[in-house]
Amino acid sequence: MTTARAAKDQQFREDKDPVPANRKNTLLPLRYFPPDQSYIVPAQLKLADEPRPKISMPTSTGTQRVYQRVGMLEFTLQNQNLSLAAFVPDGEPIVDLFVPFADMTTGDETYPAGRYLDVHPTATGFYSIDFNKAYNPYCAYNETYECPYPPASNRLKIAIRAGEKKPGA
Repeated sequence: MTTARAAKDQQFREDKDPVPANRKNTLLPLRYFPPDQSYIVPAQLKLADEPRPKISMPTSTGTQRVYQRVGMLEFTLQNQNLSLAAFVPDGEPIVDLFVPFADMTTGDETYPAGRYLDVHPTATGFYSIDFNKAYNPYCAYNETYECPYPPASNRLKIAIRAGEKKPGA
């Protein structure tokens, strides 16, 4: 986990994007919660009916992006039964499931617009969600990026103190 985080910091420091040159010293290294095994949870994907429902998500630039809801990832965390909708961009094949979410840390300890997870599909419908891999959208570092906001279905009523924290000192 710490190796992947260091590699991401290095990549962000060396690349022109997403962190602008004038903000690299302020935003890097990225801030994280300590890795916590309790935030790695098994989940089951309950598939949406065909055709998959289309969902329009507002973005940080004021536009809308259309996604298809593949299904709901159902899991238990902090002794609560929870679910998050999993999406793919409209018209694109399922390569990864896009899982934007907000939680009780959003806007305080974590980025105000929420965070993202990428979940790799499985043939079984059973998954492992690792919230330690939750990351900020690129618009957290650079306002020229367009980032979708998590839909209401993906706003958890618990604190997820795992993954990336709010950018800055």
